[in-house]
Amino acid sequence: MELFYGRVGDENLFLFDAEESAHMVKVLRHKAGDRIQAMDGSGILYTVELQECSPKGSAARIVGEDKDWDRREYKIELAVCPTKNNERYEWMGEKVTEVGIDSLVPVIGERSERKVYKTERMRRILLSAAKQSLKTKLPQVMEPMSVLEFIERTPKNALKLIAYCFEGEKLSIREALEKSSNPEVVILIGPEGDFSPKEVAAALKAGFKAVHLGPSRLRTETAAICAVMSVYNKYM
Repeated sequence: MELFYGRVGDENLFLFDAEESAHMVKVLRHKAGDRIQAMDGSGILYTVELQECSPKGSAARIVGEDKDWDRREYKIELAVCPTKNNERYEWMGEKVTEVGIDSLVPVIGERSERKVYKTERMRRILLSAAKQSLKTKLPQVMEPMSVLEFIERTPKNALKLIAYCFEGEKLSIREALEKSSNPEVVILIGPEGDFSPKEVAAALKAGFKAVHLGPSRLRTETAAICAVMSVYNKYM
């Protein structure tokens, strides 16, 4: 199945921009009358019939909707400090999108080597990953913020988890998930240099639970993927 990205327009039409239309028309040779699958990032799978096909933009008539296509029993907000090697961070974003998350937040820690992060390229990567994995819910990429700012803005009613390397009392992430019936999960993963003691103290004071991901010391991007998979495995 091919999945295309666009937006719902007026009069039961679904609209595709020039980039998506050029791929649709020039590469895949779709034409007026073809029925294809489309998504707008909201979680709905649309069946649409192409009406106008042009590399500059296309329009289709909506003929069906599957609102349960990408329904999940859980929600994940994943906050991860950008890695020094940006390709690793982008690879992580791609993989967690394939598994299923709701938002990705680049957070800058006191010990982060990368202090500036631009989000536009990551948004394109997540869109491509969503289409490739047939996900109709597109994760939101938030603008970067400090770890302390993120801790302050997290909802009180979520299950909030923080993974760090230095010593302290921790549950395994599996134990933390099993002890909670809360399907709204916030996961905070630190930079290569780990969180600072100040950041951990602030997180614990704000209701975060300290968790570990096993006996191995994991890279930032690996830890993020393992944490998301732990939530996925609980509900699948």
